[in-house]
Amino acid sequence: MGKPKIFVLDTNVILHDHKAIRQFRDNDLVIPTAVIEEADKFKKGNDTLSYHARSFMRDLDKISDGRSFGDEGIRIGKNLGRIKVEPNHPFPPEYADLFCDDIPDHRILATAMWVRDTHPGTFVALVTKDVNLRLKAKAAGMAVQDYLTDKVDDEKIEVSQREVLRMALPSDLMQQLCYGPDTSIRWQDVQDSRPEPNRLFKFSWESGSDETACARYDADADRILLVKSREAFGIHPRNDEQKMALDACLNRKIDLVALTGGAGTGKTLIALAAALEQEKDYEQIILSRPTVVLGNQDIGFLPGDQKTKMSPFLQPLMDNLNVIKDQFRPGSREAQRIESMLSMEKLIIEPLAYIRGRSLGKCYFIIDEAQNLTPHEMKTIITRAGEGTKMVFTGDIFQIDQPYLDEWSNGLTHLSEKMSGQKLFQHVFLRKGERSALSELAAKLL
Repeated sequence: MGKPKIFVLDTNVILHDHKAIRQFRDNDLVIPTAVIEEADKFKKGNDTLSYHARSFMRDLDKISDGRSFGDEGIRIGKNLGRIKVEPNHPFPPEYADLFCDDIPDHRILATAMWVRDTHPGTFVALVTKDVNLRLKAKAAGMAVQDYLTDKVDDEKIEVSQREVLRMALPSDLMQQLCYGPDTSIRWQDVQDSRPEPNRLFKFSWESGSDETACARYDADADRILLVKSREAFGIHPRNDEQKMALDACLNRKIDLVALTGGAGTGKTLIALAAALEQEKDYEQIILSRPTVVLGNQDIGFLPGDQKTKMSPFLQPLMDNLNVIKDQFRPGSREAQRIESMLSMEKLIIEPLAYIRGRSLGKCYFIIDEAQNLTPHEMKTIITRAGEGTKMVFTGDIFQIDQPYLDEWSNGLTHLSEKMSGQKLFQHVFLRKGERSALSELAAKLL
């Protein structure tokens, strides 16, 4: 067994995952005092960052149990390394002018360099999710790493984007699937091994016809079923991926759905239309999205009451609702149903922060822009689901607004990777933009 390494943790690591200190096996950890000072600023509040800050501080206090960290640190747990809180140290003289601003990032980097210089022969690295700090560390010759524990492999992300299996079928099987009495075929006629639950297929005719058929493996029926074209509250799918997405959102056997894809692919619109179509089956329809604001400011810095503060964040959800309303004449029965659901709070649009702590029973819950959620936030939301609840997460993992998340570490990616193959879950990746010809052209060329 090699000599234990030493990792110096940045604040954003423990704010991203308060259990991070238990993810480094038998290697030793150093927490600069600047990290404790920064975490202290986050400890008050009800958001996820505050939760992580408090949980980390409590865990660190429990580990120390009234003892001093000393020079060697304190054992984190069985088969784990040691941890210590290190007072801030200045930069080596040759770097003093390079990092002259007295900011937390620089104090953390300076302490990491001090740890490295006082432990010759031991590998020492700074661990941070901040790209800018990683670049500064590299400029100063300091070994630096991202926090990779919760990152999903590139290969798994690519697989999640091509979950639809494409193949040509003989005419007799296509006839049976598309026009047979039960519009299904045996999976044994398609492949050698049993497909994962809710595996999606796109079949074409071996004869060369342009006609295609979408299908899904149903684990309960143990057969591949035709995905039929359906309408939901005036919304018709415009392509095969939208057809499969709408089918997943309308399927009562599937309680958890992830719809991913670029802007204008119809993710949120399809989820909302499916919810309205099934509103009699649920006690409430909830539309929500995470609020991403500048810096560490909460929505409280905006003027007005709660409704006024939240309107800029929730307007995109209202836009999708208006698209559905525009399918019908003003005063029509469908338009009145939507207005009635809004007035009676059968349909509510509210920020994700106000969902925390609730038990969501028999509701249809749509979470937009889910790529801005951390894996922990994703778990927190899903564990709120009560009996009879369906959750639909929509988002684009390549358009992330959170500074310390990326396409490998966000909650939506984790959801698709961890839940893949479960009977209650289905993921559909939508490729083609349907917002407008201009939108589609811009997405391709700009």
